[in-house]
Amino acid sequence: MNRPLVESLVQVILSLSPEERALLDERLYRKTNWRETLKQIDELQAQIRADRAEKPFDSPIDDIIHQMREERTEELMQACSAQEDVK
Repeated sequence: MNRPLVESLVQVILSLSPEERALLDERLYRKTNWRETLKQIDELQAQIRADRAEKPFDSPIDDIIHQMREERTEELMQACSAQEDVK
């Protein structure tokens, strides 16, 4: 254990202003405050739903991915047939 380092850290922490101490506490304990983060997520979700008047998004993501795959397949097929025409 590095006692001198710990003692130095304690002195520095005790010498912080209240604002600096609050910032330090926020940075040290930010990851452990998951309930506050979850509350913020729930509030944002409620706001989005209210803004959209409970309307669903345009298309489910599965449909969008399927459409993009079909478009890419078509592009590849056209590229292959163009190469065969050149030969």
